[in-house]
Amino acid sequence: MTRRLEAIVVPLAAALSALMLAGCGERPQVVDYKQGTYSGKPDTPAWSNAPFNGNEQEWTNVLKQRAQNQNEYKRIGG
Repeated sequence: MTRRLEAIVVPLAAALSALMLAGCGERPQVVDYKQGTYSGKPDTPAWSNAPFNGNEQEWTNVLKQRAQNQNEYKRIGG
């Protein structure tokens, strides 16, 4: 019975050790920075997508209305 248990525990311990060591590796993270250029993703204006479809004035009006909904004086009718 002991040999049978040993036959299971030793390979299991070896596999677990190998798995734990595999998690210790770290790849170098190198940034390729070029002076004076932005290498991130390009930004688009908030109003360029649906539901505003490029209408900046409508987007501004929605933002102002949302701000008014957070105004306590306006909200309680005072």
